[in-house]
Order: sequence, then C-alpha cells, then structure tokens
Amino acid sequence: MPKTEPQTTDTTTAAEAPKTTASHRASGNRAADLFRSVPGPLIGLVVIFIAMSFLSPFFLSFRNLINIISQVSDIGVMAVGAAMVIIIGGIDLSVGSTLAFSMMTMAWVYKIQGLPFPVAILIGLLIGALVGLVNGLLSTYARIQPFVATLATMSAAAGLALFITNGNPVTQFPDWFSSLTDTFLGLPVEGIILVATYLIAAFWLRFRPSGRALYAIGGNEEVARLSGINVRALKVRVYVTAGVLASVAGLLVVSRLDSAAPTAGAADLLNVIAVVVIGGASLAGGSGTMFGTFIGLLIIGTLNNGMSLLNVSPNLQPVVIGIAIIVAVLLDRGGLKARGA
Repeated sequence: MPKTEPQTTDTTTAAEAPKTTASHRASGNRAADLFRSVPGPLIGLVVIFIAMSFLSPFFLSFRNLINIISQVSDIGVMAVGAAMVIIIGGIDLSVGSTLAFSMMTMAWVYKIQGLPFPVAILIGLLIGALVGLVNGLLSTYARIQPFVATLATMSAAAGLALFITNGNPVTQFPDWFSSLTDTFLGLPVEGIILVATYLIAAFWLRFRPSGRALYAIGGNEEVARLSGINVRALKVRVYVTAGVLASVAGLLVVSRLDSAAPTAGAADLLNVIAVVVIGGASLAGGSGTMFGTFIGLLIIGTLNNGMSLLNVSPNLQPVVIGIAIIVAVLLDRGGLKARGA
C-alpha cells in the first residue's frame, strides 16, 4: 500500500492572526492617542502657517517672520500676566489702559519733570504695579467681581493717561532706549525679551509651589484655602505681576515708536484675551499653560500679518480674530469631552 503523508494543520497562522490584528489595533490606538495629545492650537498654527505660505510669496521670508515676533511682543508680554489671572479664575480688563497710564507717566516724569530716564522707567513700572495692586485688593479683600473691579480701573487708568499730558503724545526719548528694536545675533531684542518672559513664567507655573498653587485656586478656591494656600495674598501678587508686565509692554511700545501716546493699548484688550483663550486657557479658571498662550500669540500674529500681506481691510481683521476665538472655544469643549470619554 502506498504510504500517505500525514496531514498537518497550519496552526501557526491561525494562532498568529489574532495577535496580528491586536497589534494593528494597538498601533492604531497609539497613533490616535498621539494625535489627540497634540495641542489643538498647535495644529491650528501649522494649518494657518501653511495656508499663508501658499497665499503670499512674502510670508516665509526671514524678515517677515522676524516682523511677526516684533509686532506681537507687547501683546505677548501682556498676555503672560492675563493668562496667570485667568488661571486663578479672574479677569483683567485693564491691561491696555495700564500700558497707556504707565507709559504716559514715564514720559511725563522724564520730559516735563526732567528726572533721569532710568528713574522714569522705574516709576512707570511702579505705576503698573500700583494698578495691579488695586485690582487685586478690590477683587479679593473688597470682594468685588474681577470683571467689575478691572473695568473700573480700566476706565480710571485710561482717563489718567489722557489727563497727564492733556491728551498730547510725548516724543524723543534717549537713543539707547530705541536699541530694544535692534537685533542681537540676528534676533530682535523685543523677541528675546518676549521669549524670556514666557520661559520664566512657565518655569514658575510648573516647578514652583506658588506657581502650581494658581491652578488649585482656579480649580476650587475654597479647597485651596483649606489646603493651607494663602489665596488672597497670592491672587494679589498675580494681579500685581500682570500690572508690571503691562508696563513692560508699554516700554516696548515706546521704544518701537519713540513716542508715548495716551491712547496706546486701547485696542489691545481683544487681542490679549484672544491670545489666552485661543491658547487653551479656560475662562472658568484652573487650566492654561504658557506654551499654549505662546502658540495662541503666534496664531494671532500670523493671522494679522498674513491678512496685511493679503491686503485684507483692517476693519475685517477683528472679525477674523472673533471667529478664531469661537473656534478655539468649541475645539476646547470637544477636546474636554473626548478626554472625559
């Protein structure tokens, strides 16, 4: 009888099939998780950057990219303080008026009173700290809603900025002061100050106990107080910091224009709030990062610069910013739901 070969079943393939399917599913899940971990504002910035590079041949030039950083340096510095205030669950509507009040005080002390310019700079910074102190005291010890308190100081600071010089601008500051608009190692000094401000703030928020406490205050103020955090003192310190940073932004504006105008900063409030919100901070408090705020700043700067290159009417540019704010809030809600699921 002819011998028949024993039949063997290919059990290896059948056993490995589920493993292969599981591995593909796991890799797909890892890719999806990686994509979800990328901040939404960063994806938006990349999309806007690519779109503008196709729409305008001048957008990707090194000179234009440097201009973007220089143009948003003052708004970016103010946004650092505004982000900290929003993290603790507050709001600061007075940043633009604080900028104008501090710079006009500095200009008045220097040009009219004849004090040395370094002393004038110090007085301008103290004015910003004073406005921030008033905001902090009103919203904590006086228990006035931050919106109402900072709305009042916004109006007062704007009026004082006009009153100091009867609404007249002040020009001609020392030549060395205009060096803030120069470049260092090919980078604008304004941009270096901007990035340094964000790095210092990010380090404080992430690695210092007092910085981490801001998130606890914004998440639940009463729980933070029961945990031993001096809530009132820390909130006042945050508002003072925001006021000082608004004064620093005023110095950048004066250096760039060689002029101090009492109406400077009046239109910056929308952009400052937009930068923080687009960057992922929640107006309810307890969330927000300096990285996200910086990305939001680049989005605003890129949009404004790109629309200018495309000759979009300046009257329509705030409309685009408003739409960007709505989209950012909707994406943030969607991200929260996805993470919760």
